[in-house]
Amino acid sequence: MNVDAQRTIAQDVAHHVHPQSNLRQHAETGPTMITHGRGVFFYDSEGNEIIDGFSGLGCVSLGYHNERLANAALRQMNTLPFAPTFYNRSHPKVAELGERLTGLAPEGMNRVLFQCSGSEANDTAVKVLWYTNTARGEPERRKVIGRVRGYHGNTVATVSISGQPHMHAKFGLPLPDFKHTETPNYYRFHIDGESEEEFSARMAAKFEELILAEGPETIAAFFAEPAISGGGALMPPMGYWEEMQAVLRKYGIAFVVDEVVCGFGRTGNMWGSETWGLKPDMMSCAKALSAAFFPISALMFTDEMYADMMRNSDEVGTFGHGYTYAGHPVGAAVSLEALDIYDAIDLVGHVRKVSETFLARCNEMIDHPLVADVRGVGLFCGFELMRDAKARGPFDPSWKVGELVQNFAHDRGLYLRAIGDRMSFMPPLIISEDEIEIATERFRGALDDAWAVVRDRV
Repeated sequence: MNVDAQRTIAQDVAHHVHPQSNLRQHAETGPTMITHGRGVFFYDSEGNEIIDGFSGLGCVSLGYHNERLANAALRQMNTLPFAPTFYNRSHPKVAELGERLTGLAPEGMNRVLFQCSGSEANDTAVKVLWYTNTARGEPERRKVIGRVRGYHGNTVATVSISGQPHMHAKFGLPLPDFKHTETPNYYRFHIDGESEEEFSARMAAKFEELILAEGPETIAAFFAEPAISGGGALMPPMGYWEEMQAVLRKYGIAFVVDEVVCGFGRTGNMWGSETWGLKPDMMSCAKALSAAFFPISALMFTDEMYADMMRNSDEVGTFGHGYTYAGHPVGAAVSLEALDIYDAIDLVGHVRKVSETFLARCNEMIDHPLVADVRGVGLFCGFELMRDAKARGPFDPSWKVGELVQNFAHDRGLYLRAIGDRMSFMPPLIISEDEIEIATERFRGALDDAWAVVRDRV
């Protein structure tokens, strides 16, 4: 490591507080310093080349170097580097992006509000729900239901929707009006002999029990990802979404679909909602909206909700909400260019094509002694690590088997994400079949390395 790299690491340790990191460990060992990237590879300060098996944070859809996106940002910076969308002002790029997005969205998503992150989009959804319910004469509809292990962001409201205990601990969260229904992890939580459809029906029955216990008239919405990302690439079991949506319709509860990870091709369709037949009342997107080249997000919803918003705006005199950088001209320009690139290279078609190899190689790992379950779609796959796959006996949490696999993968040149003892594998959407072969070979090698550490304890 050269002197400049050592200096930047020292600066980072001295001043930079890292999200979602063990602060004590970071202070003692310092960060992996990523210096540059190209295609599906990035490089660290020690000169290591690493395949990105997690798309940064599920966002790097077009890889790490794209001249079209860089030039789109530069052109816009030279033309109009900032413009507010407050106070009845707008600019051409955000107007074009709004039309483009609503044209791509599922039926009924005709209105769009822009923000800077997925967290902000989902937080805005909560506010808009409360706002429109007030306009409809139902101000008591304030409770929001998420799922255990679901993830929707890190604002006070969105982390309360998220079923992530480590993000609640010591913060005094979740807030009281935020409830959680069960995780649809069929492998881990099914009853012996229970089919996927039966498991899904039981999940929906538990969901209905929660609604009835809280009072249907007090429930504003159910928030869900089409497939759970933050819980470790958890795919919905067969029949799950049909059963859950039937409960929502029965009680007239709004369905907010979080497409922040699943959107823009990840599941082999433009939206995860297409993949699993979801019919949202509101839908959020971010991440691949700009291919991670600029922070931007969008919340889309129906004309009916917009009419309710207008009634409150008439009464108050304004819609009292917004973010300074919402609908930023550079973000809008980059997003439009990203959408053009997706069309030009048929990104969704590419994902469908290479996913055959990706999922085949992933499914082959089911024969590994650490791997108990493999489920995926498109370029999105989750792996359950278990001490005893047949009996569903977990590893001792203190062994940190998932973290072992994650670290060995990095040593072999593959960036993966461990969520407890689940592994999430979701490479950039431009990955080639040859690169998939390399990445999955490195993944299997990391599993072998971890097995060598733990096998004598099993």
